[in-house]
Amino acid sequence: MENHGRGFDSRPEGGADVPPDRRPPGPLPYEGVWRFTAPAVDASVPQARHAVRDLLFRQQVPASDDLLQGLLLIVSELVTNAVRHAALLSPTLAVEVAVGAEWVRVSVEDNHPYRPTALEADHGQTGGRGLLLVREVTRESGGVCDVEHTASGGKVIWAALPLTPSVV
Repeated sequence: MENHGRGFDSRPEGGADVPPDRRPPGPLPYEGVWRFTAPAVDASVPQARHAVRDLLFRQQVPASDDLLQGLLLIVSELVTNAVRHAALLSPTLAVEVAVGAEWVRVSVEDNHPYRPTALEADHGQTGGRGLLLVREVTRESGGVCDVEHTASGGKVIWAALPLTPSVV
């Protein structure tokens, strides 16, 4: 996997900004944006999950164990979807991790033009529920997720989770 650091101050769309009076001056030591590229093959799923885990640990992101496990599950599901459904038109995928003062955003980008559809639970099938799982983990964490088209005609699927869990 290739790592392409992109600096600071990329914020998730749809997420709340920290009020200026509560934010320390300058970025926190763990804030930033990192981008990894990988081939759209099965081996990239665990590699992406490990790369995200190692990055968050190395940057000392103050994420709870539950949040970390949720993020890693989301990365696994999104990379798996890109490998299974987009590889023919997108031999390479990108995983981006953006960390702000109070949130973490993970996204997976591919060059396939079709927007994925979350399937309803069908007890007769063993797969097809990855996006439902991503949506549920994100919702339970108090985060937001979405799919957007890219300028190149592909798509990026992202989930942003708060570093401090919201009270439900």
